[in-house]
Amino acid sequence: MGWFEALVLGLVQGLTEFLPISSSAHVRITAAFAGWDDPGAAFTAVTQIGTELAVLLYFSRKIGRILRNWSLSLTRPDYRGDPDARMGWLIIVGSIPVGVLGLLFEEQIESVFRDLRLTALTLIVFGILLWVADRIGSKQRELDQLTVPHGLGYGLAQAFALIPGVSRSGGTITGGLLLGYKRADAAEYAFLLAVPAVLASGFYKLTDIGDGSAPGVGPTVLATVVSFGVGYAVIAWLMNYIRKNSFTPFVIYRVVLGLLVLALVFTGVLDPDAGPVVVEGQQ
Repeated sequence: MGWFEALVLGLVQGLTEFLPISSSAHVRITAAFAGWDDPGAAFTAVTQIGTELAVLLYFSRKIGRILRNWSLSLTRPDYRGDPDARMGWLIIVGSIPVGVLGLLFEEQIESVFRDLRLTALTLIVFGILLWVADRIGSKQRELDQLTVPHGLGYGLAQAFALIPGVSRSGGTITGGLLLGYKRADAAEYAFLLAVPAVLASGFYKLTDIGDGSAPGVGPTVLATVVSFGVGYAVIAWLMNYIRKNSFTPFVIYRVVLGLLVLALVFTGVLDPDAGPVVVEGQQ
């Protein structure tokens, strides 16, 4: 991977990570459209460290309170009913599904899940699910009403994002809306819930960078830094936008993009495995 590719893909990652349109799908599709090699699951996982650092900065006060009060609740009974301490436990509970399923399907995540036909279909299907959830969800609940079963429900929704095209934020927000949470509350918990999962995945994949067919260290670092800066601006914009507006524009975009990719694949313009990295010694 060259520096220009890294810059472009870092911009794409930062722009799309928090919007409910799937950053992994956009990184995959951008590379395919440009005729570049598929950057791979490791590159995507590591560059997401940048966008999660943007979450840590944007929600720094809240995350600081959660970490402090959750830690105190381990030894001080008077903190166990604290909302921030409780949120710490709920983030842990909600992170279990994606951690378990990510390890179970690691091989598929790096291979068959990256087929452009599957990416396009998930863009469409999960876009429609987001529209339905936004239409029928009661939008009455706030985060202080979050329960352990709801935390697990959010976590299962997040786990679908292991498939490019689902969208981590989109899938988790869809789950929250179906559970009756307000748009901004569903988005906030989605972003908080993503932090441990994404950071764990990114650091787990760090050793793959620069090894074999994976992109080199330098371009990956550039993409990660760019994704951080752009991602922070996108979070600030999105949190303001969804307080007054629906997710319909994102749904329309997802469906149109998914149909375009399917059309290009089935007309032979794009190979479903466009941009594969050929590992030495393999065909």
